[in-house]
Amino acid sequence: MTDRLRLAIPSTGALEQGAVRLLADSDAAVSRVNSRRYTAEIPAIPGIEVIYQRQSDITTIVDSGNADLGIVGLDRYLEARLEDGDSLVVAPDLEYGQSRLVIAVPDSWLDITSMYDLSDLSLEFHERGHDLRVATKYPRLVKRFLNLRGINYFSMVAINGALEAAPRIGYADIIADISDTGNTLRENNLRPLTDGVAIESQAIMIGNAKLLTSADSKLKLTRQLLERIEARLRSRFYRRVTANVKGKSEGEIAELILASPELSGMRGPTVSKVFTTDGNQWFSVQIVTRKSDVMRVVDHLRSLGGTGTAVTDLQFLYRQECELFRSLVDRLDQSAKAATEC
Repeated sequence: MTDRLRLAIPSTGALEQGAVRLLADSDAAVSRVNSRRYTAEIPAIPGIEVIYQRQSDITTIVDSGNADLGIVGLDRYLEARLEDGDSLVVAPDLEYGQSRLVIAVPDSWLDITSMYDLSDLSLEFHERGHDLRVATKYPRLVKRFLNLRGINYFSMVAINGALEAAPRIGYADIIADISDTGNTLRENNLRPLTDGVAIESQAIMIGNAKLLTSADSKLKLTRQLLERIEARLRSRFYRRVTANVKGKSEGEIAELILASPELSGMRGPTVSKVFTTDGNQWFSVQIVTRKSDVMRVVDHLRSLGGTGTAVTDLQFLYRQECELFRSLVDRLDQSAKAATEC
């Protein structure tokens, strides 16, 4: 069992749905017997065991060595991680779960629109004999953010339920909470301060450095998983453009396309002969280009007489090596070297 790789993912909510969808899109679909079972497998990569956990617990589970990898929000990771723990960020952006940790005040506080205004107000509160009360589930991140903005007179209020109700019932003065659209804040007569974003968050993958280096099999499985995820995420930004162009030779067609290097694809076009019965010389041209450049490439091929142009999505786009895995190995090597020197 020590050679198996344990991947912890959120058991509920948008981050769970995003994780399952990302893994499926990466040809690493999770196979779960039923929704009441909290372990699963990834059949495409034998040796990986998926464990479903509360998102708030995943950082601790990875830090404590009960999971090798975990998918969690950046906000949760920074709030819960041990300063000298064994966890590290393996993939800094899985491209879903975007949200913000914001400082929000009651709409009735018309004069409080910025952190500077809030700093002045906290001083007024302090002079009257009590501190500004902040309801949040992120005391560590919020305290650091407020201190950096020169706000030192405040107290944290612990709350298990919905934070948005705290100011209305008099349990707190302001809140600091995760928001994606801001709709919930508005419905509860709250608004974020103009410069009150404590952190921009998204889904990330974290790992336990000690566990990942404890067996070669763990790093091999990690590489297989990261290869698929990275190639899938990269492919979202590219398209394949294919067209038939009439000409004298592959070289002539390639030269015409390369005359506009910015429209000739990642490494230049692929040109191959098309066998026809009309007696003309036709060549199939394939160009892998950024999504934002597709129409420019299409127009460029049209200007060369291109016809039958097709644009298709890419499922995966691999480079010479997996950048996420290379970065991980480099950091693990640095950590091992630092530990030896100590």
